[in-house]
Amino acid sequence: MNSSWKKSLGRLFLALLGALPAWSASPSSKAFTPQDRSYWAFQAVRRPPLPEVRNRGWVRNPIDAFILRRLEAEGIVPGPQADKITLLRRVSFDLTGLPPAPEEVQAFLSDTTPTAYERVVDRLLSSPHYGERWGRHWLDVARYAESDGFRADEPRPNVWRYRDYVVQSFNEDKGYDRFMREQIAGDELWPNDPQARTATAFSRHYPEEWNARDLEQRRQEALQDITDAVGSAFLGLTVGCAKCHDHKFDPILHKDYYRLQAFFAHTTNDDRIPIWTESRIAEERQKSQEWEAATREIRKEIDALMEEGRQEVIRGEFFKFPDGVKAAVAKPASERTPFEQQLAHRAEIISKPSDFLALLRLKPDKKKRLEALQKQLASFDNLYHTEIPISVGMRDLGPVAPPTHVLAVSNYARPLEEVEPGFLSILDPAAAKIVPPADSASTGRRTALANWLADPANPLTPRVMVNRIWHYHFGTGIVATPGDFGRMGQRRTHPELLDWLAAEFVQNGWSVKRMHRLIVTSSTYRQSSLSRDDAFTADPANRLFWRFPPQRLEAEAIRDSALAVSGLLNAAIGGPSVYPALPPGMPPPAGGWKVSTNAADHHRRSLYVSVRRTASYPLMNAFDVPDSHESCARRAHTTTAPQALTLLNSDQSLEWAQAFAGRVIRRAGEDRGAQIHEAFRLAFSRPPDATEKDDTLTFLNHQERLIIERLTRGEPVAHPTPDAGKLNAPAAAALVDLCLALLNSNEFVYRY
Repeated sequence: MNSSWKKSLGRLFLALLGALPAWSASPSSKAFTPQDRSYWAFQAVRRPPLPEVRNRGWVRNPIDAFILRRLEAEGIVPGPQADKITLLRRVSFDLTGLPPAPEEVQAFLSDTTPTAYERVVDRLLSSPHYGERWGRHWLDVARYAESDGFRADEPRPNVWRYRDYVVQSFNEDKGYDRFMREQIAGDELWPNDPQARTATAFSRHYPEEWNARDLEQRRQEALQDITDAVGSAFLGLTVGCAKCHDHKFDPILHKDYYRLQAFFAHTTNDDRIPIWTESRIAEERQKSQEWEAATREIRKEIDALMEEGRQEVIRGEFFKFPDGVKAAVAKPASERTPFEQQLAHRAEIISKPSDFLALLRLKPDKKKRLEALQKQLASFDNLYHTEIPISVGMRDLGPVAPPTHVLAVSNYARPLEEVEPGFLSILDPAAAKIVPPADSASTGRRTALANWLADPANPLTPRVMVNRIWHYHFGTGIVATPGDFGRMGQRRTHPELLDWLAAEFVQNGWSVKRMHRLIVTSSTYRQSSLSRDDAFTADPANRLFWRFPPQRLEAEAIRDSALAVSGLLNAAIGGPSVYPALPPGMPPPAGGWKVSTNAADHHRRSLYVSVRRTASYPLMNAFDVPDSHESCARRAHTTTAPQALTLLNSDQSLEWAQAFAGRVIRRAGEDRGAQIHEAFRLAFSRPPDATEKDDTLTFLNHQERLIIERLTRGEPVAHPTPDAGKLNAPAAAALVDLCLALLNSNEFVYRY
């Protein structure tokens, strides 16, 4: 069941509750037990001493000492070091999401100095592709999407700037404490920094049914989504389980949920954040004066037509709002209560409708006139003019927030006691100290929350982040449930190591790159992925890390690797999202899917493919891309028939194979032995062994004969590459089949 249906059923449940008598119960005054207070996740981080181990020669850095102590206690010998090519591919995928180029492989193999691997790590960490790889991980956690969700799934045009902000932050190695503060309260802490204001879009990623008329319900659903996401992303706790009652397993009170929610009580979307400074805007307007004068009358008529459409939207839709919303909109802004400010702002989707909605309401003759005017306007493109770039985020509507109440079974129509902003009672039972900003444009509440999250003394946030980093490197965390450090989550396998990493993280300025370097240069990370019977018997799940766990690449890395190996990858960084062609027969998602006109955009990295909530891009969907309706701490890893069918039979895969074959021909010429060698080097970063070479040669010869027979019978075959040169068509088509087979192999889609 997808999240939209879950929310719809939840709404039905709340409607049924509304028919019941008013609740008279108050929130529980549950007392915490000694077991609650001593639970490990709520204890202060303490740097433990390094353990003594027998095999000191294996220890490259402190991580290895903690891992080896557990292995020695179980009588398990750590695995041998992986060979250089395997290690290079592993760390390249881990840090950039791309396979190493043949030239990079050769350079590493030729470098016999003791620090060759460390130099590779530093090169990868300084690559702009590093931010793309690790930014994608964070976007999972942030439930990033570029559409509203629900049936209409309207696009959110400028939300991609948050994606670029995340990529840039990782590339700059922005301290994680600053990263947290910006996403929770960037607009309050750095109001003149457009990047910090864009960072607040972390909270903007809530799904929303824009045309739902119950604005109180819409507001409450958004607040619940934000609270749940903050709890999972930063605290590693399932705080959402306390929205209806005290958490059944963890020491999180019912009122704690609403104390956390109160930090966002007066926050709402801000979808027109200017990227330029006021001086830059004035400068651009000065440059555009000629265009402004030449197009004034055209734009005036366009605005008049759009205003007609807007008025039609208001007449046709505004009456559907409840009376309380209509009254709030009718009041002068200065007379509205904080809660009425919230309702009036959310009603602007209809009371101040967008051009998109206005266009839908224009009559055909008016639309035709509008199209003609837009063509006239475009004829002046030779004159200097540029649109002011805007971003999206969140802001408070004023310095005084509406009251927050504990809600009976999370029903906004059943308020109980009022609560003030506060943190988890198990850690800090007092109300938060709120200091409103001097400009009185905001409540200052989110600043208090951001500072608490980023406080080095917070026992949760550093542990949660270092565990996430470990999880993405090894496929499983020290706590295997990175979004749930509670009692229903998995137990820590190496408690001392988790605390040592958390202490090291804070001590080194919350540097994520330093944490990467520490992990990937350890002997633990450098182990071979080969299994051993003795170790497997003692630890079949590899929870003690006696080998590197083989992991299938994520959907984005599979597609990006295929593009890279085929030579098609467009490595441009950042910018608006792209829309590759959808498979034949697939209807466009709700909200539309305008295929990018620039063919090179179809080969951008998967990070830049538009993320729609109701219809993921098909290849990504087949390979377990997460549902962006909620924060995803760890992706599912399924093995299904559609995965194989997608990689083997799609037009997209054939395009990759054809381009891959063309690249092989350009590099190796007509010699089959050279082609096989080059194909393996491009796909697997290694040459084929003797058996593989013989088997592949047999395959090519057999495939060429089959293709000749098909051509003789008039049957279609995969088209040979356009740059096949002197190579005959059957031979080129056979090479395409080989390249397609390599792209479908386990060695290609796994990191070992």
